[in-house]
Amino acid sequence: MITFIGEYSAKVDDKGRIVFPSSFKSLMPADGDMRFVVKKNIFEDCLEMFTFEEWERQSEEIKSTLNPFNRAHAAFWRKYTRDRAIVEPDSKLGRLSIPKSLLESIGVTKEVVFSGNDYKIEIWAKESFEASAISNEEFLNIAGQLSQQR
Repeated sequence: MITFIGEYSAKVDDKGRIVFPSSFKSLMPADGDMRFVVKKNIFEDCLEMFTFEEWERQSEEIKSTLNPFNRAHAAFWRKYTRDRAIVEPDSKLGRLSIPKSLLESIGVTKEVVFSGNDYKIEIWAKESFEASAISNEEFLNIAGQLSQQR
């Protein structure tokens, strides 16, 4: 399993392409699958980018908890699998072509931040990324709550 760490800014070119950070690209197996699945995050105005292998693993895990004959479960699965795309960095410059509708859904205009989030990469409009940070006080409060659960 690949672990993505770090934050990298990138500009969106005139054709809507974004150069994939070389630090993330170097983590991918040289002869391996370079496909990623990109989808809108459920809770935040960002996109989530999973290796294809990780996407399959997580999808199977989620699907295994659902009953396809339950209307609510079927509706959840339908929504979960909408508005996603398979992208792959081009071999020449490592550019990604993310559908315009996905970029617009998070307010991307000219610049994005790729944020390594362990098993996935989050893609944010630069302004939204900076505004999404929680305060140190809130972080410490959550850490305290989590420590009580152990």
